[in-house]
Amino acid sequence: MRHLTRTMALAALTALAAPAHADGTVEVLHWWTSGGEAKAVGELKSAFDAQGGTWVDSPIAGGGGDAAMTALRARVVAGNPPTAVQLKGPGIQEWANEGALRDVQDVADAEHWDDVLPPVLADIMKFDGKYVAAPVNIHRVDWLWASPEALATAGVEAMPTTWEEFNAAADKLMAAGITPLAHGGQPWQDATVFEVVVLGIGGADFYRQALVDLDDAALRSDTMVAAFDQLRKLRGYVDPNFSGRDWNLATAMVMRGEAGFQIMGDWAKGEFLAAGMTPGEDFLCAPAPGQGYILNADSFTFFNVSGEENIKGQKVLASLIMSPEFQKTFNLAKGSIPARTDVALDDFDICAQRSHGDLLAARDAGTLVPSMAHEMAIPRSVRGEFLDLVTQFINSDMGSAEAAAQLADAVQRAM
Repeated sequence: MRHLTRTMALAALTALAAPAHADGTVEVLHWWTSGGEAKAVGELKSAFDAQGGTWVDSPIAGGGGDAAMTALRARVVAGNPPTAVQLKGPGIQEWANEGALRDVQDVADAEHWDDVLPPVLADIMKFDGKYVAAPVNIHRVDWLWASPEALATAGVEAMPTTWEEFNAAADKLMAAGITPLAHGGQPWQDATVFEVVVLGIGGADFYRQALVDLDDAALRSDTMVAAFDQLRKLRGYVDPNFSGRDWNLATAMVMRGEAGFQIMGDWAKGEFLAAGMTPGEDFLCAPAPGQGYILNADSFTFFNVSGEENIKGQKVLASLIMSPEFQKTFNLAKGSIPARTDVALDDFDICAQRSHGDLLAARDAGTLVPSMAHEMAIPRSVRGEFLDLVTQFINSDMGSAEAAAQLADAVQRAM
């Protein structure tokens, strides 16, 4: 066989580690606490428990993960890091540069991870050529979710494919007394909507220049001003009680038909599915206006811990995360698609199948871009400047040209 089976790989790893009476211990720090997310991480816990190991759950509430990162920093400084942490993007490299991570390259070699992961994603999981993290999924950020009931009531006949069509649909919803856009006024949610608008207004090349390369001219450009103009339009479509609302509560507004649309990554689909709703019937999914695909991926990173049981637990957890069986089960619950490219999607819903097809098309067209808002593109310090400015813009009467200029100035200071 080309690859070891999961059972064979786990047996081999068990032989390398001691003691042999249990398959390790892991304390896992994560921020998956909402319905769909909690169900998904429960699948990982169940799989680990089934191996005879001990799972210590350390959830930190807060959809964007900022609170979890604060808790992690305190734990590491105190010399008591968790065994595994939900971590992603440049944050993995930052912790690795501090010498805080342990590699699981022996697991990756035994199971041929390089053969089944997209190279761009595999590179993010590595430090100095060795895997220090294991990806559990691929999320698309630029999704538009909708209530078919609300759209029908307002006379909106199709999901919008341009921002002009979105604005027209939103106006109809507002006239019908329905909140056009469900949104939670938290900085990471504001930044999510912002980056989706930037892609839709400027295209993938401009997105990379502004939100990945941090090009000063792009940040100050007329295209960025136009993106802020559209963001201002969206602010007018949000209900008055949006401030501080958690993202899953915004999703619930769409579920109940209280709002027409939500702009959110496909973790929102996990909420619909957990509520027993069927895509294409009880809720609608479509790419947000524009051409491209904003990539987000969840992963677990392995920290330097002491004790053979903890080290053994890391290896078992890494193998479980990357097993085809878990990748399928987890992503069916989470709403995302597998990080592995060799997992069949026959059992996945129409939204996931659309995501996979669009991912491959974007890869081939050069329009696949990493998420700024979800820490796949730039360091947290620079990302923080985006979040601060965008949230300030949404909660003030700041003009679009002023916002673009202030954003460029803030990024310059942070670099």
